[in-house]
Amino acid sequence: MGDNQNTGRLYGVGLGPGDPELMTLRAARVIAEADVIAYHCARHGRSIARSIAAPHLRPEHIEERLMYPITVETTDHPGGYRGALDDFYEQAAARLAAHLDAGRTVAVLAEGDPFFYGSYQHMHKRLAHRYPTEVIPGVTSVSAAAARLGTPLCEAEEVLTIIPGTLPEEELTARLAATDSAVVMKLGRTFPAVRGAMETSGRLDEARYVERATMSGERTGQLADIDPESVPYFSVAVVPSRIANPRPAHGTGEVVVVGTGPAGPLWLTPETKRALADADELVGYTTYLDRVPQRPGQIRHGSDNKVESERAEFALDLARRGRRVAVVSGGDPGVFAMATAVLEMASQDAYKDVPVRVLPGVTAANAAAAKAGAPLGHDYAVISLSDRLKPWEVIAERLAAAAAADLVLALYNPGSRSRNWQVGKARELLLGHRAPDTPVVLGRDIGGPQESVRIVRLGELDPAQVDMRTILLIGSSQTQVVRRGDGEEIVWTPRRYPE
Repeated sequence: MGDNQNTGRLYGVGLGPGDPELMTLRAARVIAEADVIAYHCARHGRSIARSIAAPHLRPEHIEERLMYPITVETTDHPGGYRGALDDFYEQAAARLAAHLDAGRTVAVLAEGDPFFYGSYQHMHKRLAHRYPTEVIPGVTSVSAAAARLGTPLCEAEEVLTIIPGTLPEEELTARLAATDSAVVMKLGRTFPAVRGAMETSGRLDEARYVERATMSGERTGQLADIDPESVPYFSVAVVPSRIANPRPAHGTGEVVVVGTGPAGPLWLTPETKRALADADELVGYTTYLDRVPQRPGQIRHGSDNKVESERAEFALDLARRGRRVAVVSGGDPGVFAMATAVLEMASQDAYKDVPVRVLPGVTAANAAAAKAGAPLGHDYAVISLSDRLKPWEVIAERLAAAAAADLVLALYNPGSRSRNWQVGKARELLLGHRAPDTPVVLGRDIGGPQESVRIVRLGELDPAQVDMRTILLIGSSQTQVVRRGDGEEIVWTPRRYPE
């Protein structure tokens, strides 16, 4: 903050959500002792901030009404709406600076908290480095809305997300899907998009509405019941704590097969996060279930990785009894994972009426490729080396066909403690079609704590360095390896193939 002691002092004063009794003692004292009271207002001249602070204003106060000159729709400023606003903020800051230079104390009023979507911030950025400044925090509309609804916003490990309703509807949907609790600010004209995002993300039944919290004209209700034409700017949409507000029982169950990516939460899509949060029960290989955050009230059913059909049937039985079930896979559920097992079982007559959805995830091949560069930049084939579910002869035929076609290869399930000869056989077969210096990416535990990405040549590939946590990416005849300026090698396959 600025420290010029020969000038006045600048205060950003948070007034709380509207009820003057929710102002802090510090805010009331600063307002009463200030020389200048400044507040933003629209062209009609009225200011909610001033009305909140009115009991503490004195006749000798100098009032600076900072009136916005335009609306979003009407401006002929060469810089458009943003340019006009910037000019306005510069002019407003200059007016306040003149008072500060004259030694006057200036209190800029802000509804809620000055640093929470407040207009004061624009004065702060322009003045705080030049003058002694203090910001007085205030009760936000978020806290007021929760209080007036009488419901907790978040509990335990729940995550609360504050979202401006001015975001595009798809972005709103993604944010709502990926969080536990949410408050959407700045409604008014944005309300139809916010409502649509609530519905698409599956949050509409939970969503509540609060208008003018703690002020006269306050209104609360279910968001789904609100007429869009009646919604003012000073309103918020609230998706409260699910722990404190458990969903009512539902009659229709479903199975959602989700992919967690190659490792933890960073690899989850918003859609997958929502499906995991909405599930009553989780079913999956224990290693993958351990990646999913614990949630109160959810039931987990972990098993080893060799009972896929039994796991699928168990999940479908739960759904048939009205439960929402998430079947958890690593990577993408449709790539050597649980989606096939679930759909195969769901095709039986007993389960044909059970809703089943498959949500995509980041595959191990794509994750390893991204870490290495872009080895999958052109045509490629994905093959599992496991002969547990298909004979080695089929695997060998497919390897030979893909190699003869000069495709990059992503090889899954290359080896385990009890099965380690396939990598050596695959290398021998591929050397019949590829040069010994063909690049090979060994990606192990991608996204995990023991992640490693190594680039070797096909002729030097050592099967002993490969286990079930490793994926192999075998380059084509066109795949390049380049050493960058930092000494790191990158691998990429050009998209243009030579004629």
